[in-house]
Amino acid sequence: MSEAATRRRIRVQPTVKDPQTMRFILEAPVQDSASVCYDDASTDAPLARALFAISGVQRVEVDGASIYVSRSTDVDWSALKAPIAAAIRDVLDREALPLGQRSEAPKGEDALLLLAVADLLDREANPAIASHGGSVAVERVENGDVYLRMSGGCQGCAASSATLRQGIETMLRAGLPAIREIIDLTDHEAGANPFYTGTPGNTPTLNRPLPPGTIDWEDGQIIIDPEYLAPKLGLTPDTLRAGMRNGDIVSSSETGTEEHAGKTRITVRTPVRAWAAEVFADGTAREAPPPRARPIQATVGETLADQVRRYLQNLPEDKVPITYGKLARALGYWAPGSIAKVTSALEATMRVDAALATPFIAARAVSRGGDELPGKGFFELAQTLERGPMDGETDRAFHERLLGEVSSTLEKIQETASE
Repeated sequence: MSEAATRRRIRVQPTVKDPQTMRFILEAPVQDSASVCYDDASTDAPLARALFAISGVQRVEVDGASIYVSRSTDVDWSALKAPIAAAIRDVLDREALPLGQRSEAPKGEDALLLLAVADLLDREANPAIASHGGSVAVERVENGDVYLRMSGGCQGCAASSATLRQGIETMLRAGLPAIREIIDLTDHEAGANPFYTGTPGNTPTLNRPLPPGTIDWEDGQIIIDPEYLAPKLGLTPDTLRAGMRNGDIVSSSETGTEEHAGKTRITVRTPVRAWAAEVFADGTAREAPPPRARPIQATVGETLADQVRRYLQNLPEDKVPITYGKLARALGYWAPGSIAKVTSALEATMRVDAALATPFIAARAVSRGGDELPGKGFFELAQTLERGPMDGETDRAFHERLLGEVSSTLEKIQETASE
């Protein structure tokens, strides 16, 4: 096999806020989704040492599958990009631990959400704002609350607060439903040279036309070029295709009516991000704010376990079983850690069902694998609750029996309700 066929793919992308920094994007995390910064070569990380050995490299930051490299002002990127990419490939090919031994705990949900917000701002908001001399950045995330600060032309702008609420907040909430509150830290009384006036019109953050050839129609369905769409979702084209196949990434389309007649909105959602575009009758298209995911409405005092139970009870038979990921998204949970929350809720339903001697409604949810079986924890908890497989019964036979019992129980409930 040739070297070209096995060489790691690295995508290079400028950063909006800092022309001195370039982002090198891999197809997989560097090491256990770690996030770390290096300011010099005094580290046991082979990757950092190799990059600092390149003249002109001043700072290295690793964040999952992204490597941010900052250069000195006396060196041009044209002379740095190839050596940096070659060093990254060399280290990853020969080192099992390119970042050295690391002992820190995995990131919490706030840290993951901060990274997702920062990336979404850089890709979707700041390119438009930068053209007016401003920028917006996320300073911190605490318990799901996102703290933003506008700078440059945005600071001192009479309309920047409205821009935040009407454009940026809409975009963030649509792409990252895990956000609770968005707090504006900008000192709007300070600053000068506002970039945006109160003139009516579309918010600049999500009104960019799509390049010709990006959108096509096939058998009445909208087809989007994965080479264009994947970076918008923070993915590689291959990862995007795989996610579409296994259901982790879903798309939907809506046909406009009345004043929106002639338009079609296409929305694509990953577990952590969303992207949308409006397609016009003439074949042109532009990016648009993604609609917020519509979770099922919880009643007062209803827990997540209650919502899970209600959703699974109402799930049509031809949709059974449903994967944990699809169940989480149906309930409006898209952020990292959502599947863990849902599986914990499923276990809560199992404990209730065991106490009431009713079939496990949780049997209707399964892992993503092709065997369409619940995860190992389902069978372990069933054993602990003394409701596990009978002697000589395989996990598959046990699961199929449970599905039948659940369907039969639900049919009886419906019959009783209709009498």
